[in-house]
Amino acid sequence: MNVRKIAVPVLAVALLAPGGMVAAAKTSPSVMVRHTKLGRILVDAHGRTLYLFEKDKRGKSACAGACAANWPPLMATGKPTAARGASAGKLGTTHRKSGLQVTYAGHPLYRFSGDSRPGQTNGEGLKAFGAEWYVLSPAGKKVEKAGS
Repeated sequence: MNVRKIAVPVLAVALLAPGGMVAAAKTSPSVMVRHTKLGRILVDAHGRTLYLFEKDKRGKSACAGACAANWPPLMATGKPTAARGASAGKLGTTHRKSGLQVTYAGHPLYRFSGDSRPGQTNGEGLKAFGAEWYVLSPAGKKVEKAGS
């Protein structure tokens, strides 16, 4: 029997943090624009709708605990990037206890646990945890559906 050796490329490398835990790779989330029934809105790299919370003030999140469980913040360990219609100049980050949260035009960004598929906007105009939630336009302004 003739056996050949072949090279197999390495697909992933796990980094060990102190204590033997696997460290998360640096992630730089992308924010992009998608066309929906509400018009052009911001979404993450997976097409999930991004929201602003009207209770947030001066670029700081007012959503923690149960709020953050229902409205998960868009977190970053690397610099966020703009893609497909989003403005790199409007992207930034803000500090929260769990790390860095991505901001757009000064608004901390969140997803909604009630959106199960890319492009859904089930959180639009909801009042929860003391204020209303809205999707954002590429200009960084809240989008209000007709009748809101």
